[in-house]
Order: sequence, then structure tokens, then C-alpha cells
Amino acid sequence: MKFNQTAKTFVTVSVCSAILTMPTLSYAANGNAESAISKNQTAVENVLKNPNAGQSTGIGTFQVEETTIAQIQKALQTGQLTSVKLVQMYIDRIKAYDQKGPAINSVLTLNPDALEIAAEMDKQRGKGKKGPLYGIPVLLKDNVDTKDNMPTTAGTIALKDNYASKDSWVAAKLREAGAIILGKTNMSEWAYFMTQGAPSGYSAIGGQVKHPYGPDTFPAGSVGGSSSGSGAAIASNFATVAIGTETSGSILSPSSANSIVGIKPTVGLVSRTGIIPLSMSQDTAGPMARTVKDAAVTLGVLTGVDPTDPITETSEGKALTDYTKHLKINGLDGARIGIDYGYLRNSEQREVIEEAIEVMKSQGAIIDEVTIQRLTHRSQVLWYEFKHNLNDYLSKTSDDVPVKTLADIIEFNKQDPEVRMKYGQIHLERSQALSDSLDNPTYLEQRANDLKYSREAIDSVMKDNDLDALLFANNNGAATPAKAGYPSITVPAGYTESGMPVGVTFSATAYSEARLIELAYSYEQHSKVRVAPVWK
Repeated sequence: MKFNQTAKTFVTVSVCSAILTMPTLSYAANGNAESAISKNQTAVENVLKNPNAGQSTGIGTFQVEETTIAQIQKALQTGQLTSVKLVQMYIDRIKAYDQKGPAINSVLTLNPDALEIAAEMDKQRGKGKKGPLYGIPVLLKDNVDTKDNMPTTAGTIALKDNYASKDSWVAAKLREAGAIILGKTNMSEWAYFMTQGAPSGYSAIGGQVKHPYGPDTFPAGSVGGSSSGSGAAIASNFATVAIGTETSGSILSPSSANSIVGIKPTVGLVSRTGIIPLSMSQDTAGPMARTVKDAAVTLGVLTGVDPTDPITETSEGKALTDYTKHLKINGLDGARIGIDYGYLRNSEQREVIEEAIEVMKSQGAIIDEVTIQRLTHRSQVLWYEFKHNLNDYLSKTSDDVPVKTLADIIEFNKQDPEVRMKYGQIHLERSQALSDSLDNPTYLEQRANDLKYSREAIDSVMKDNDLDALLFANNNGAATPAKAGYPSITVPAGYTESGMPVGVTFSATAYSEARLIELAYSYEQHSKVRVAPVWK
């Protein structure tokens, strides 16, 4: 992919070219006369000369590409669109571009009942039924249980027949809000906790997720992970929103890599019940969308206290069911944001982030250079918790699932290593070698240290500098807020010379989602740098 400064274009020369179109940019009166992000305005040079370049999907004036929750609901309410037609449009796009064409390979399973559910939604809408996500097609990462005709595999062949007996908390809350679960997305196998050296977005059951912005040019793994399919699918307009999960960077990484918005909530804001676990200390689910508003709407749907996940009790009195009241255009005005340049070693990423900082400054933000204490203590917390938590999950699966313990999975994979463990299973074996008990003194000490040092690192720098948030590029620095259980939100910031997306990520202390949304929304509205990939 080649960047043309004067034509403001990305030109992709490959078997399947990505066509990038940029929305109009607007800036407040107090912004710089020449926008700092003008280098990131992109369109396509050669292919735009062809009016038929890139297939669009729509009915009449409604186009599914880049559409939002609000636009869809308006079209549904006015009769311009039906849920059945909307679901069919997304299915058509998935078949044309995910399964064929550039073959992004982001959607692992389509819900065979999606059109039937959509038809029922249309019928109920006529009777006045409403909801914040009513009629909105949503994709779920394939480690989120759904009680339907789709298995939950975590990307492993061992769980290909794992049909859940009940919805996860996340799936149940989405259905309650009126969402249509369109399918499950491919992911890094076992949430990228199977081995070392495997590219992000690879699973034995689904293969490799390709990068939508360079399906034939960007290397395997550049799509980010472990919520790789969710990120690529939303960037590619295969659904309106998606759900990802994160233990350490797994929402932030694929969101920033695919030029979308991702919210990694405080651990405790969203119940993990019914999600194939990695770490009880760090796991959380969160929304991935093309806009901050759509991510905020979806986040509000997912919150609540769940007796089966005791950590959610910490959210009582702090969680909101509607975060849209914090979509403030002036959210950056007077905000004090800290940045540790030690996390910005990549020169191209740094250039994009510095341009983003200029936008923030133009809106009244104060940017302070700070130093965040690094975590240097040894920790095997994830390996201890993975074995314990996974064994508990597997023990409750149906008789159709041939593995009931982590040890069973390791042996299952060894039976056909070229197919089931192409890149090995080092993390599985390392976890299996540890104690299954979470009363183990070594585990308890390491977990206490994880919490102590990670929270001290963030709390101290924010308090000492009177900060509203910390700023990172992509998922750089994600490990510290992940260990602390603290929230982050990433927003498209721009593109490198080769066309690789870069995200700007805001992080802060527990249950500061509302403030982070204010900052992210204000930045998004004054930058609007997201570019949608379309293929010819």
C-alpha cells in the first residue's frame, strides 16, 4: 500500500485492493488553521475513477456501510428498512467479502436462525416493542456462550460441539435490549493463551483472520487479537457492533489495528458468566464499534450486578445503564491527560499520536509528559487462573464435548498436532504444570503483587499530576491497567505511511468509563479519521 500525500489517497496494489474513503473533517474555531491530521485524510486514487469500484450493500437510500445504531433504528421506525432486510444485507456482505473476495475470514459461524429472529423482531416492532439495540445485528467473539444453534469454541477443535445450555450474561443482556445475534467471530485460539509465536487471529478451527486494510499485503497477525474477528468484522461492516473480550489488550489491540472503537471496561462492570475463561482477575467483555456513540450504547446494555459473578458487586452505584449522556463534544476542554513517551518507540505510531495530541490541544486539553512506573515483578497469575477456571468451565459442558479438563485438551491436540496445534501449545502445558488450587501461596503472593504494583503505578501518576486519563498508542501499555482491572477506550487516530491503522487509547482508574467516553467522543468528533475498507 502506497500513501500519496497530494492526492490524499492510499493506493493498494494487490489481488484484492482495499478502497479507502474518508469522511469530511471539521474542526472547532479554536483549532489550528492547518489540521495536524491532514496527512491522514485518505481516499483512493485510481479506483475512484471507476464509479462502480467497490460493492455497496443497501436498499434505496439506505446503505449498510458505516451505518450506526441510530441510523438503523430510524430506518426501521420509518419503514424504510426491516430487520429481515438488514440481516440479509449483512449476510450478503459476509458471503461476498468474508467468505469470498478478499476472504477476511472474521466470521466463524453465522446464526442459522438470524433471519427467523429478525422476522419476529419486525412483527414485535409493529406492536410497539423497543430497546436500545432493538433490531441491531451483533457479532460475538466465539468464547461467549449462546443458547442457540451455534457452538462456542474459543477457536479450538476440541470444543466444536460445545453448545451451551444457557446464554451467557452478555448474550442475555443483548437479547433483552433487542439485539439480533448474527453470529460468532474467529479469534486467537484460547484468547491467545495457547502458545508463543502464533500470529494473532489464528485458530485451529477457523484459520487466520486477515487484515481488512491489507488482506494480501499486511502480515498475518497484524489484525491484532485476541478479539481479531470482532475487530476485522466491524471494520469491514459485517455487523453494526461486536463483542470482544480482554484479559490484557485483546479488545484494545484489534480495535486500534482495525480503525474502530473498543471499550475495555473495569473488571466488574460486565459479568463474565458464560464466557470461556482465561483469568478471573483480568477477564472482561466489552463493545467494539465504528463510533464512540455505538460503543457507549452497547456498554450501557451490558452492565449490572450478577450474583454468579461476585466481582460485579463492586459496580453497584458506579455502573450506568446509559453512557450516552457522556457524549460531550467539549469533553476535552480543560482535560489533563498524561503521556509516557517511553511507550511510543515506534516512530510512525508516534507521528500519528502527536498529530492526535494537537487535535486534543486545539480543543482545550492539557497534555503532560509523565513517567509510569513499570511492572518488573514475576507473575504467573494467568497460568494459575487459566487452569483452575477452564477446568471449572469444562466440567459443566455437555457430554458431546470430549474434553473435561485442560489435561484432556493437551492430549486431544497431540492426537493430530499438524491440525490441532500447528504452532504448539506451550501456554497450555505451562499452565497444566502448575497447581490447580488458588489457595497456593505462590499464586496468592503474585496476585497481590499484580494488584498492588499495577494500581500504584496508575493511581500515583494520575494523582500526582491531577490527570483525567493516561494516553497510549494502540494497546501499548495495556498490561498495567489490565492487571489493575482498570478501564480503557481506544479510538481511531490515523494511519501510518503503509496504511496501517493507529488508535489513540485513553486509560484511567476503576469505573471511570463515563469520563473516558467524554474524552474519546470529543476527540473522535474533532478528528473523524476513520476510513472504511471496501474491496473491488
